Amino acid sequence: MSVEPKKARKQAARLTAFSPEFADKLFGQVSRIAALPQVKEAVEANHDTNRWWPLTVTDPRMRMLAAGWSTRIGNSMVSTYAAVLAEADALGFDKLTALDDEELAEIVHPLGLRDSRIAYLRSLEKFVDRLADEGTAVEQVSADELISRIAAEVDQASFKVGQCAALYVGGYHCDVIPVDSGMVDKLAPFLGITLPSGSAAHESMRHLLQQAVTARISDYRQLIADLEYEVTIASGVVPTWWTHLVLIYFKRSHLNRPRPDLCTKRPACPALFACEHTTATS
Repeated sequence: MSVEPKKARKQAARLTAFSPEFADKLFGQVSRIAALPQVKEAVEANHDTNRWWPLTVTDPRMRMLAAGWSTRIGNSMVSTYAAVLAEADALGFDKLTALDDEELAEIVHPLGLRDSRIAYLRSLEKFVDRLADEGTAVEQVSADELISRIAAEVDQASFKVGQCAALYVGGYHCDVIPVDSGMVDKLAPFLGITLPSGSAAHESMRHLLQQAVTARISDYRQLIADLEYEVTIASGVVPTWWTHLVLIYFKRSHLNRPRPDLCTKRPACPALFACEHTTATS
């Protein structure tokens, strides 16, 4: 008799599920992380106007395109990506899709992965046409539906691309927290979040983070005030965008190249930094 089903059930039982305790734990971790000067500086520089998702792009079709073309672009290439996006946006979606592949190749060349980026645009055009045939404007599609449909229906897309598209189409404060591969592979273990394997991990972590922030809206808003963050968040808005930036910039500054004051345990101990487990003190 196979034991694989039992193993699968045990693994599923270990996956992190949302609970008030999880929300409390995450709030404590975010409180420590957000107080880091490097994180605060990066968040303040990118909160109200973000270079990855510039406010100058207004067409939701172009915003979905940006979500796909931003893949495999490191932070060191953000200026190159921004220039390519600006050039494409100046043409507009309709003129852009009317170009032949060689003309498109000239535009996307600085980003690399020419064939993948052209294939994404061609498939995105068909997706937009399907929505139009359904009599649906992309802005009317819920975030959850848009994410799942882009991942399933658009070539070269994924849940992560769908999440970025939903965030950009809905606006910074639409309650979507995109989760990239680094957040799944490095941030989740550090925070003690156990996720399913494969692409489902991105959606699982997104929902966990969104629920946790929503559960303690007033506490997060007070934290932002207490730490004197210079960011604009309208009254009543759930600070999911701020939390996303705090976590992703922490991942980039402290986990991509682990700092010596970082806890080496996984999950990290409650102190997170400057504890008995750091390489600086061990």
